[in-house]
Amino acid sequence: MALPKAEVLFGDSPEAPQLSKAEVSTRFDELMAAVTNAPGRTLGPGDVVQAFSEGRGISFDQQPTSAYGAITKAMSSPDIAKGLSAESLASITGALDELKSQQPDLVKDLTTSSPVAGGLVAFDLEAPSKMLTPRPTPLRNRIPRKKGIGLSHRFKVISGFTGTGSGGVGNIHPGIADSTQNNFAPGGASNSLYYARGPKISYAGYDKNVSYSQFSVSDQVTWSAQYAGQGYQDIRQLSRTSLMYSSMLLEERMLLMGRGTAGNGFLGPVAAPTGLALTARSAAAGETALTGVSTNIYVKVTSDAGDFGQSVLTSAATVAPSTQVVDVTVTLPAGATGMRVYVSTGSSDPGDAARWYAGKSGTNTFTLQGALPTSGTAASTVTADTTAYASGYDGILPICTGADSGYVNRLNAVLSTTNPGVEWQNAFVSLYNSVKADPDRTLLNGSDRKQLSDALKGSSSSNYRMTITQDQLTGVTIGDVVNTIINEVTGKGVAVEVHPWMPQGSSVVLSDSLPIPDSEVSDVWSVFNVQDLMGIDWPVNQFAFESSSYWFGTLLCYAPAWNGAITGIKAA
Repeated sequence: MALPKAEVLFGDSPEAPQLSKAEVSTRFDELMAAVTNAPGRTLGPGDVVQAFSEGRGISFDQQPTSAYGAITKAMSSPDIAKGLSAESLASITGALDELKSQQPDLVKDLTTSSPVAGGLVAFDLEAPSKMLTPRPTPLRNRIPRKKGIGLSHRFKVISGFTGTGSGGVGNIHPGIADSTQNNFAPGGASNSLYYARGPKISYAGYDKNVSYSQFSVSDQVTWSAQYAGQGYQDIRQLSRTSLMYSSMLLEERMLLMGRGTAGNGFLGPVAAPTGLALTARSAAAGETALTGVSTNIYVKVTSDAGDFGQSVLTSAATVAPSTQVVDVTVTLPAGATGMRVYVSTGSSDPGDAARWYAGKSGTNTFTLQGALPTSGTAASTVTADTTAYASGYDGILPICTGADSGYVNRLNAVLSTTNPGVEWQNAFVSLYNSVKADPDRTLLNGSDRKQLSDALKGSSSSNYRMTITQDQLTGVTIGDVVNTIINEVTGKGVAVEVHPWMPQGSSVVLSDSLPIPDSEVSDVWSVFNVQDLMGIDWPVNQFAFESSSYWFGTLLCYAPAWNGAITGIKAA
């Protein structure tokens, strides 16, 4: 630690303003000699042992942390005081008192907040950034991807012939006698020629033509972001990786719940709900009565179509609830995964600009309770239908709930606890009776799969029991999950799988292949791409690196009647 200069200690002090440089130097030399000659002692290991054996502890004086503290501590030593003249001692003491007020930096400590608020410390920053971004794409990983050409994909279907019981073709009796004659005029017309032979069979079929759609997302990295990130993370590499995963995740959601327009061979938009009704009632157990409502409640709803949009708004319905709860009930159209609810209050309807999004339901009922929203997404933002897109195709959920599906059942209730899994058994029966389908798997939302598992465990008539063995008495494992539903019609095990993006309240029953020999359908579901996913780095024409993804294709279901859906599963 450096001591102050001699001029600071002895020169221009009130006690000796007339000292010459020689006298200042002499007094400084006296101080240094006194400090050097002061007796000192080093504490050795023997001293420590002796001190403890005698029951005396060892204490260490707090050491000075500044130049001022060091000089002051030194001046308190009697050995130094003896080595200085009275004039020198008085001069040093006066100078120190003056320095204490005039030069505060001599007594300021260096701490984690001084002299810089953030401290003179390093940052323990771990590189690179952590990618806590879930990116499961089970459908994309499973569905076969095949090569497409042109602008659309076409195929022809023979949906039934006499004896199949499908395609709307009726059955005939094949019995004949020697005298049996039938007219074989083309196209069902009649002529005068009859032949001795059995009746002629009939056929049903249709053409399918679905358009290919183009898809793309993009990202940009400014030069400043890329170069400032050097040494921490390659921002351009992060952008490319994120762009790829984003494309795959968006395609996964399209495969599950996308909707195309009818003009391109798809189902088209979902209609708005009908029959909107509001019913005020007392709050039940687990519900919270409405608060902050002194006048009327006004509600509009839309049909929910999953991640990509909603229908147009219904007309408003109103009710005066007081401190009750309000049930919002509608009739949902085909293809809707549920409804979204917008609510406002007032003595008169304040309009859509003050009607706020209150939540959504996977069933036909939504309960308004607690504090109603007073901000957020306004109903006025719903200006057009966004359930279907011209650059889009029908996903699995729309196909399984559409007009060509083999089975659709809207429960609007919780799953059965009396006969767990009966909802799926009903689907299996219907699909078998119509086209002899034998499904392979069912996809559920995670909450709905838990409800199915809980229904099994909580049922009094399911013959389900929990057994604790001797070695589990101090470490019992609890919980169980349904991973297979046995098709009670065919005896086949149907896999129960959670899809990470499946909306709560909906489940699909899928066939991956057909139990029909020579069907010419190797895969019920296929992705056809004219161009599969690729990445493009654009030429640099500004201070930024820009990238895009691109793919061009569609999803096909060759046999929608071999698939089905269960919707309106009420949350437990």
